[in-house]
Amino acid sequence: MKDLVEFIVKKLVKKPEEVSVSSIESEEQIVLQLKVEKEDMGRIIGKNGKTIKAIRTIVNIASAKFGKKVNLEVLE
Repeated sequence: MKDLVEFIVKKLVKKPEEVSVSSIESEEQIVLQLKVEKEDMGRIIGKNGKTIKAIRTIVNIASAKFGKKVNLEVLE
């Protein structure tokens, strides 16, 4: 999951070297925390949040094979 989010986000931002994704796992869910440069935040969120919603949809579809719920948080 972590690699998937990192791959997608690095293709969207201007400073891919500043992208970091950390993972916190429990029995029922996985929490992915995404950090990007402040100037790239708008590229990740998109107009009306459409880009981040699309990324979350892809992650949730991919997580079905693990049987766990995945939450993607964007940190400042």
